[in-house]
Amino acid sequence: MKTIGIIGGMSYESSIHYYQRINDQVNARAGGLTCAELIIYNVNFGVIREHMLNGRWDEIGTELSRIAKVLEDAGADCVAIATNTMHKLADRVQSNIGVPLIHIADCVAAKCKAAGVSKVALLGTRYTMEQNFLSDRLRANGLEVAVPARAEQIAEIDRVIFDELCKGEVKDSSRDYFLSVIAEMEKDFGIGGVILGCTEIEMLIKQKDLSLPVFDTTQAHIDSLVDIALK
Repeated sequence: MKTIGIIGGMSYESSIHYYQRINDQVNARAGGLTCAELIIYNVNFGVIREHMLNGRWDEIGTELSRIAKVLEDAGADCVAIATNTMHKLADRVQSNIGVPLIHIADCVAAKCKAAGVSKVALLGTRYTMEQNFLSDRLRANGLEVAVPARAEQIAEIDRVIFDELCKGEVKDSSRDYFLSVIAEMEKDFGIGGVILGCTEIEMLIKQKDLSLPVFDTTQAHIDSLVDIALK
């Protein structure tokens, strides 16, 4: 079995899903008492978030690269960053290690293409929606990508992620807001599916909430990591 190195804690709410589901899926496929070989480095997200708010991405990149090297030296056969936003620094992290970084956008793009969906809405933090590091990677995988059109929509989605979901709070009012944004995007952009481009959004939005296909980056990432572990 391959050993998976995970940079977690951003937030710990979503990292819990990585730990539980990777082990559940490995056990379901391999049977018995088999579980995954994981090395998890849980960061202090409070420090990372402060750097984010102050635009200190170079400091974050230095720290994530250091952690990735720690995981590699500890025996990880590949590394995963268990959050979408920090894939802003994916190329830098990959350049500092000799094992593959499993990119979350590649994983979810494969799910979209397998479902025959090529035009998607991308929801996530404001960094993910306003900057191109994730959307460009999705486009490189053959997808058309749209984000919410209005600044106030981006701001409110970002607020819900950091002020509610990262703290484990799931509110019906926030779900209704997300669904209204998606409905507007379906009308205006003709999207054929929705990418939940933040590892916490799956706590709020489920497939049962929408008629459009929902592509959860968390689960797509986990599925790929399980395949690698058992390959």
